[in-house]
Amino acid sequence: MSQSLADRLNKIEKYNHSKLLKNSLTGLEKESLRVNPEGNISQLPHPGVLGSALKNPWITTDYSESLLELITPPCERAYKSLDFLLDVETFVYQHLNDELLWTSSMPCVIRGEDDIQIANYGKSNAGKMKSVYRQGLAVRYGKMMQVIAGIHFNYSVPVDFWPAFQEIDNEQDKELQTFIDERYMAMTRNIQRFGWLIPYLFGSSPAICKSFLAGVPKPQSMDVFEDYTYYERWGTSLRMGDIGYTNHKEDKRGIKANYNSLDKYIDSLRCAINTPHEEYQKIGLKDGDKYLQLNTNILQIENEYYSSVRPKQVLNGFEKPTDALEKRGIQYVELRSVDINSFRPAGLTHKQLYFLELFMLFCLLRESPEIDNQEAKEIDENQALVAHKGRKPGLVLSRKGEGIPLKLWANELFDEMLGVANILNSIHDEVCYVATLEAQRDLVKDPDKTPSAKVLRDIINKDGSYYSFAKRKSEEHRDYFLKRKLREDIEKKFELAAEESIKQQGQLEAEDKLDFDIFLQKYFANELDE
Repeated sequence: MSQSLADRLNKIEKYNHSKLLKNSLTGLEKESLRVNPEGNISQLPHPGVLGSALKNPWITTDYSESLLELITPPCERAYKSLDFLLDVETFVYQHLNDELLWTSSMPCVIRGEDDIQIANYGKSNAGKMKSVYRQGLAVRYGKMMQVIAGIHFNYSVPVDFWPAFQEIDNEQDKELQTFIDERYMAMTRNIQRFGWLIPYLFGSSPAICKSFLAGVPKPQSMDVFEDYTYYERWGTSLRMGDIGYTNHKEDKRGIKANYNSLDKYIDSLRCAINTPHEEYQKIGLKDGDKYLQLNTNILQIENEYYSSVRPKQVLNGFEKPTDALEKRGIQYVELRSVDINSFRPAGLTHKQLYFLELFMLFCLLRESPEIDNQEAKEIDENQALVAHKGRKPGLVLSRKGEGIPLKLWANELFDEMLGVANILNSIHDEVCYVATLEAQRDLVKDPDKTPSAKVLRDIINKDGSYYSFAKRKSEEHRDYFLKRKLREDIEKKFELAAEESIKQQGQLEAEDKLDFDIFLQKYFANELDE
């Protein structure tokens, strides 16, 4: 029988289990476009001084050669992950010459898809596979959607907490990893149910540059400002809306990830990966000797399925994500819906991180029934509605087939979160978790204080365009990072990681003797050594 949030919180305190939550782990992944001084996407290759994008654990690229991705290790406190992110971005900026990192989720001026160079990971089979996968995304969805940037928040509770959680739920007879998987999947369902809160509170992309639509007529709901800026009057996060990266083609064909259990999640993704797609078959696998995509199925690989949340397991070698989950279960959960905060050099704040940590734990501890078809539809509709109209006065969302005002629902959730915030305050001897909860209440009470509202005000009252706003903030943040001083040992750590990653890539390429066609066949047949 499902335990209620109140019951679980009471037992956590009664049995003195709260201390077991102290060492929860968080990690960050931040994407940022490199742009030239004029604000156009950089056409230069990934800087060699930053190491190998294939092998550097902290500095890599995402879709395009110019889309940097900065990664932190798992840290015991959320603020430590932000400190690491600041350090690694400082190192990057101080080796970029005159380039900027675009401090907004929506890209800068794009002069057509030729501006967007697919990321190059070298001559190894692993590197080629990453590039071909990205080429597949290009022919399936176009390149524009692939240069939208965001921040991913990775979270896991300490391993010592799980046996205590089993005791709280009176499920000690269940295999531990099975229990962990069930609770993490319950967590992902709640993140989807309540995930509309994140773009409302932290969305920072209510506007785009006209060039992003590449000549396609703008949606009717969008307004035009000074010819080159399109925006949603009440928008919060267009990145998470209908013009962002989605898998609409898959949804129309009935392929949608099932989060009601880990087995169903794995099966639903495997179905998409192994089901041929007529449209992609028409594109073809190759053009001569050049691969156009990894395969012609609905999904090339698991990562192609876009979602605001993913259950994750660290991969061993060439292991597939679904295989890793099947073998070892869920290790952590990745929240993918956080916009880059244009007003902060790192793209987010300590206050945001405290709330995200609180939100994730709340979603884990709260009861979480399975998601039926009606609720799945409501989840998608609520996210789109908040992304495009989240600050609209009196906005009504859908919950269990009935309308509920966004403000009322948000405040109900904040009331429920208070008990979790009190526990986090207690175990860390802090006041920050309750304080950040109250700060988010204020954003719900007054939508004009949200980051998205501030972005629009600056665009309209100060900068005159989305491009000018984002370029100004990017230059401000560049100046911040160029003035920042790294400790000598930290700088040396990043230098050594870059040098070692280049050596590792060279060694991999020298040892890689397998023909790429055979490599792909073996990869999809699970015949590669881990």
